[in-house]
Amino acid sequence: MHTPPVVATQPHRPLHPVHMLLVTSAFPLFLGALLADIAYSRTYEIQWTNFASWLLVGAMVFAVIGLVWALVSLVTPTARTRTRFIYVGLLALTCVLGFLNSLIHAMDAWQKMPQALVWSVLCVVSIGATLWFALGGTLRRREVLV
Repeated sequence: MHTPPVVATQPHRPLHPVHMLLVTSAFPLFLGALLADIAYSRTYEIQWTNFASWLLVGAMVFAVIGLVWALVSLVTPTARTRTRFIYVGLLALTCVLGFLNSLIHAMDAWQKMPQALVWSVLCVVSIGATLWFALGGTLRRREVLV
């Protein structure tokens, strides 16, 4: 049986491992903020909102550093692919949603529900989609089967 040849369509730079570490580190922090918001919505113990706010700060630190790195990496022509632009767009969307979520979490503890929970879900979905592009193989493959 004849196997199709492996042809490199374009020199494709995968994401740097440290860049991947930054972006993947944001996911558990966004998820933790969502879980803290769920705990607050069930118990109304104000400390859960404080915990969610700090988790959001940590997630935003990793996500923003990853976004800056991703934007700088677009300078090289081999990194300018359609999937890389989608990845950078999703990461930028995650940063915007995370910033808005931080503003919601800065409100009074009694006013932030249920908006904080909805924004936390949006952040987790957004970082999940970003990681799907980063870890799902679309940005890690060097060669394409033809």
